[in-house]
Amino acid sequence: MNNPMSNRFASEKIPKLILSLAAPAVVAQVINALYNVVDRMFIGRMPGTGTLALTGIGVSFPIIMVISAFAALIGFGGAPLASIRMGEGNHEKAERLLGASFVMLLIVSMLLTISLLTLKSPLLTLFGASPDTLPYADDYMGIYLTGTVTVLLSLGLNQFIAAQGFAKTAMVTVCVGAAVNTILDPVFIFGMHMGVRGAALATVISQTISAVWVLGFLASKRSHLRLRIKHMRINVRIVGSVLALGLSPFIMQSTESLIQIVFNTSLAKYGGDLYVAAMGIMSSLMQIFTLLLQSFAQGAQPIIGYNFGSGDFARVKSTIIYCSLFCAVFGLAMWSVAVFLPRLPVLIFTNNAELIALTSALMNIFFMGTCIYGFQLAFQQIFIALGQAKVSIFIAVLRKIILLIPLVYALPAFIRPKTGGVILAEPIADTLAALTCCILFGLTVKRLLVIKKT
Repeated sequence: MNNPMSNRFASEKIPKLILSLAAPAVVAQVINALYNVVDRMFIGRMPGTGTLALTGIGVSFPIIMVISAFAALIGFGGAPLASIRMGEGNHEKAERLLGASFVMLLIVSMLLTISLLTLKSPLLTLFGASPDTLPYADDYMGIYLTGTVTVLLSLGLNQFIAAQGFAKTAMVTVCVGAAVNTILDPVFIFGMHMGVRGAALATVISQTISAVWVLGFLASKRSHLRLRIKHMRINVRIVGSVLALGLSPFIMQSTESLIQIVFNTSLAKYGGDLYVAAMGIMSSLMQIFTLLLQSFAQGAQPIIGYNFGSGDFARVKSTIIYCSLFCAVFGLAMWSVAVFLPRLPVLIFTNNAELIALTSALMNIFFMGTCIYGFQLAFQQIFIALGQAKVSIFIAVLRKIILLIPLVYALPAFIRPKTGGVILAEPIADTLAALTCCILFGLTVKRLLVIKKT
């Protein structure tokens, strides 16, 4: 089916097109990150208990990331495939991908809600909660988990809006929820004296509103891909292809929770609750940093996918070049803030002088290797846009599983203080993974385009 958005993918100047799609995506990711940041801003300022409550929310972060990872598994798996099918002119198959992804999100959300509500207290303890911080973490997650279905629907299906080129509409989805969350947080936390439970309730209500917005758009005539009842069924081949391609972003996000566990338990052992709180702040900033870079690359994904499907490899190559350059420059700018102005972002989260001083000092080490991080994220997203599941999975596993986790456990045996060894694992893993990714990208993409052409 021909439409104005497809014509843009096929003919509009690449730099302008990428920026027009990436800019709303960047804004959306910033606002999406505010769901957790705003909660922590208000919670960290709760009289008397703010620091303990903030630490408890930091311990909850791995579970939140697991939920987001399942949304990425299906959303980032199905949406790029839909872009490729639209480029091939197979509109019916693109809509089948949307319908199957909707059903998959519903099934996964029900399973996650039941399992995580049952296991939340043991999991939070495993993730580093102490007897002092567990009550806060438990209260927060007890309410947050009731909104799992709306979190998955809003995050997962929003990718299908962006894949059609409706970047601004996808941005509005996030803006609406974040605005409601920002308004409700102080009302529930302080006005109604609900504390961390109020922050969780505000987030659930906000995500529900976002989910309703997404479903309304995809079911309307404004969407080129319509969410139709006849396509809401499970097809084994479609499910397999979605899960295979979505496994890379799933690993990227789900292992974030595993990394958080490793960091939290190691820092709790060597440094105590204050170090865990500092890691919670740095993890939030790293999440924002990563999401912003990914949004630049995701702005290029539908262009790459559409033109790869239609066989216009000159536009594919041009989009890859511009995407890589944009991500590199943007990544360098973000790194500069984290390394040279560390107090500035930390002040958003807390007014505790001791925590500010510790976090600012650790950030100079923690973010040291992210100056070339933009290349890794750009290349990984490009592989996903090209439908290359295996390579993107390897890249996702490399940085965190193969490099970072072993380094977190190994370095404290050789570096003093041991907390410094834990923190130093991050920049070493970032640097090695980025260099490996650049080499792999150079060896793979040219061959891939030649094979597809023949």
